[in-house]
Amino acid sequence: MELLLYEDAFARVRDRLKEIAPAIEPVTMRADGSLMRAGQTIAPEATRPEIVWASTDLLVGGPTREFMTFCLKSDSIRWLQSGAAGFDHPIFAKLAGKGIRLTNSNAAAVAISEFVLASVLDVFQETDKRRDDQARKSWVRRPFREVAGTTWLIVGIGNIGGEVAKRARAFGAHVIGVRRNPDGTEPADETTTPDNLPGILPRADVVVLAAPANDGTAHLADVRFLRAMKPDSVLVNIARGALIDEAALLESLDSGRPGHAILDVFETEPLPETSPLWVHPRVHVTPHGAAMSDGTRDRGDLVFLENLRRYLDEEALQFEVALSSA
Repeated sequence: MELLLYEDAFARVRDRLKEIAPAIEPVTMRADGSLMRAGQTIAPEATRPEIVWASTDLLVGGPTREFMTFCLKSDSIRWLQSGAAGFDHPIFAKLAGKGIRLTNSNAAAVAISEFVLASVLDVFQETDKRRDDQARKSWVRRPFREVAGTTWLIVGIGNIGGEVAKRARAFGAHVIGVRRNPDGTEPADETTTPDNLPGILPRADVVVLAAPANDGTAHLADVRFLRAMKPDSVLVNIARGALIDEAALLESLDSGRPGHAILDVFETEPLPETSPLWVHPRVHVTPHGAAMSDGTRDRGDLVFLENLRRYLDEEALQFEVALSSA
């Protein structure tokens, strides 16, 4: 049985692979898109992997196009483990249409949740003004806003949203979780469904978008959504850029709702230099990097290795996602 993975990922888990699956024959893709097996370069048609691991380092900075092109052409793959949380790219629906089982990962949830808390605290405490005071050697005591006692609305309280909820509640916030089918296990003080958003938005001091991008969430944050937010609220998007109507957001920000927007994802990435989001005084822009912590990669390795063990033992896989084919 062959396993296809990125060369950097293989270097990290080589010893564990030998322990878990000594009969697995690894095939690695190098940074230039070429394939290797047992130290020798091979042609794409010379390998028929049953298992594929699209690790985080492959998806961020690796030969992603070459890797996914190989997967689309292959007729041997039975399971693909992704290092990402989302499967909104059309290529995954095509892979599902080939009968390939797909599993994603919760490896980034801790990093993204810490990013959200840090970013909201930055807005609440106006850290930029404190830095300016220090640079000017100005002794100014600045009041700030506490997270304790605020209400957080988390749209999409799954792996990532759940971790955000845990941290916000630890700071004393009241959390309302939103998901299509609440089951009572959500780490929230209240849970509801998306159809109740219009009535809940006016209560929220912080609104975190953590839902997947699909037909039902495209431009979820539209004119009506944004106008329902509190004037001093903070909108955070760490999901996908498609969830926000960016033109509507700019217009709404100028009218005072929400008070700030923390955006790590955008409809077009990289964000064009001409986008007014870069220079808007109440927008914090980061380059889709909320998951780029020192722990995400190692957690992703553990998710894959555990799922590999389960696959070989014919047990249920963690984080398996059912997609309709395209």
